[in-house]
Amino acid sequence: MLYTMMQVCRETGMTYEALKFYCNEGLVPNVKRDAGNRRVFDERDVAWIKSLTCLKQCGMSIQEMKHYLALCLEGERSIPERKMLLAEKREQLLERIRELEDSVDYIDHKQQFYDDVLSGRRPYESNLLPTEP
Repeated sequence: MLYTMMQVCRETGMTYEALKFYCNEGLVPNVKRDAGNRRVFDERDVAWIKSLTCLKQCGMSIQEMKHYLALCLEGERSIPERKMLLAEKREQLLERIRELEDSVDYIDHKQQFYDDVLSGRRPYESNLLPTEP
């Protein structure tokens, strides 16, 4: 089965513009054309495009995606390098998760502080306003 650009967009959640950009950047190899010279995609293309979406969400730049694609196109022999690249991205994602968890903890702490002030359980204190002498 072949998919049109719009069908791929619906299937992957990618915008038409993003898919066209990825194709123009060479990130979707082996793109086929129909009789009207419109891009069409098979199941393997759609699976790869879903991978591109994930790589983008992992924080890969276009250049990094191109490098990863080039490695994939080398076949099995590049698996160790691909694993290393993905491991680096994984560590960066874990660090980002830790940063987000710290941010959530901060918000939880501030919400509790505000609840305590509003209920009269503690006086209001500010790091920004001058203190009364």
